[in-house]
Amino acid sequence: MVRMGYYDDHAHNTRESNRKQKGNRSGYLLASFVGAILGAMLIVISIPTLANFDILPYNIQPHEYSSDEENKPPSVRQTVSIDVVSDITKAVDKASDAVVGITNIQAGSFWEQTTEAGTGSGVIYKKAKNSAFIVTNFHVIEGADQLEVTLSDGTKLEAKLLGGDVWTDLAVLEIDGTKVKTVAEFGDSDALKPGETVIAIGNPLGLQFSGSVTQGIISGLERAIPIDLNQDGVVDWHAEVIQTDAAINPGNSGGALVNVAGQVVGINSMKIAQSAVEGIGLSIPINSAIPIIEDLEKYGEVKRPYMGVQLKPLSEISSYHQHETLKLPPDVTGGLMIIEVVPNSPADLAGLQRMDVIVQLDDEKIEDVIDLRKYLYIKKNIGDQMKVKFYRNGKLKETTVKLTGESM
Repeated sequence: MVRMGYYDDHAHNTRESNRKQKGNRSGYLLASFVGAILGAMLIVISIPTLANFDILPYNIQPHEYSSDEENKPPSVRQTVSIDVVSDITKAVDKASDAVVGITNIQAGSFWEQTTEAGTGSGVIYKKAKNSAFIVTNFHVIEGADQLEVTLSDGTKLEAKLLGGDVWTDLAVLEIDGTKVKTVAEFGDSDALKPGETVIAIGNPLGLQFSGSVTQGIISGLERAIPIDLNQDGVVDWHAEVIQTDAAINPGNSGGALVNVAGQVVGINSMKIAQSAVEGIGLSIPINSAIPIIEDLEKYGEVKRPYMGVQLKPLSEISSYHQHETLKLPPDVTGGLMIIEVVPNSPADLAGLQRMDVIVQLDDEKIEDVIDLRKYLYIKKNIGDQMKVKFYRNGKLKETTVKLTGESM
């Protein structure tokens, strides 16, 4: 009985256990069903909330959840090309093809017939009939036995030197103009203002970098730069130039300084190259270059007024001879003593003599040779009359000189 009881109890327990398990499974199913409904309600509630944002997490836009777009192929990313046009690019387009390369070729040794002594730049400023004319620096062509011009398209042409002027560092070349398509337009350098944008075009460091363009501003006008032409330590001339911070390097010499209208306002000439100096480039104003260019093209030289005297600065004469020999007043500290008068020259015909001390030309005070050259070469022309004030034996006198050309 015990055993059966055991079995009866076991059966009863088993049935009871099965009944409880069924109840538990029904509870689990009910709880899962309720949880699913609540979860769905939460999702429905949350989606409008997220949709209020312009950008969903991970930068996925709301419309990208659309099932219609899931099967679309990925979009192709394209590069957009922008055609940038500005006043600078227009100016460069207008002037750059008129800037050429110039190669200075000199006779070499017995084994090497010719050699390239250097390269520079030039500007085509005129085309007449079958010829084209180029302005460059005198130091670019100095000592050349042969000159070669390289056009912007790479065409190489032999060039003829028409003339050069060491004082202004300018020279003019002639080439066959049949392949020349672009001629530079000259602007007005007198109208330039400090701070104005300018562009330097040339061939820095040689033809490898031909047509290089640098941009800067006008840093200064009428800068007087001392020039020692014969390298004897004595200043022979003051070049009045434009100062710019546009990069000008060896090889840029003779190239163009251009304004934003694409007009040439200067011929790049030099750079102050010192370890502590940066951004000081110098350019010959085109207004002062034009009469030089015209003379070089027409005559092969610059026709300048001529006096016919050889001079010595008063600063190089001892104070003893200034007072005892020349008998100058104590307040006369500057001027030029005549050490020779050329016979039949304008000075001779005007009555000037050896040991006269020139102190004034017209209304311009003269302190040294540079003052006299600048006034004579820049302010006066051949055929002009010029008043000369001078001391002779301590007395101030005046005469009038009629200026002629040096070749006369």
